[in-house]
Amino acid sequence: MEKRFEFRDIRQEEKDQAAAIEQACFPPTEACSEKMMFDRVARAPELFLVAVDRSTGKLAGFLNGLATDEEVFRDEFFVDAELYNPDGKNVMLLGLDVLPSYRRQGLASEIMRRYVERERKKGRSKLILTCLDSRVPMYEKMGYQNHGAANSSWGEEAWNEMSYLL
Repeated sequence: MEKRFEFRDIRQEEKDQAAAIEQACFPPTEACSEKMMFDRVARAPELFLVAVDRSTGKLAGFLNGLATDEEVFRDEFFVDAELYNPDGKNVMLLGLDVLPSYRRQGLASEIMRRYVERERKKGRSKLILTCLDSRVPMYEKMGYQNHGAANSSWGEEAWNEMSYLL
């Protein structure tokens, strides 16, 4: 993985790529808006972990979130970067995005693994995410615990809340 990809925080000049990848990875009802992606990149670039394809210099995928002291995921995290607390003990994960041409190669798992290690080293307590039923087994395989129905109606879907204790 290390030979093919560079893993690091996002750079401000990559916000357009991140917004385009978000649109490619999620249905319109679930994808965050370009403005929201730009706000997240501006406010919390250190909570993005990007995978850059070394052969193209372009983003292949990323994971992003917002730190908080809150314990339960709520939809407002998707739309309000003002909820970001740089010293927060938890991170609400807002999107794992991998371009279709890079899927089924272990990139999503590698991004998630590196994110866990990075946030553990920062002293965070927990990573929290929501996902559809079809994604629960993938996240369980990565060590996340399923807490059942989430307090979320984002995109008019039924979500599960999952967490990873650091």
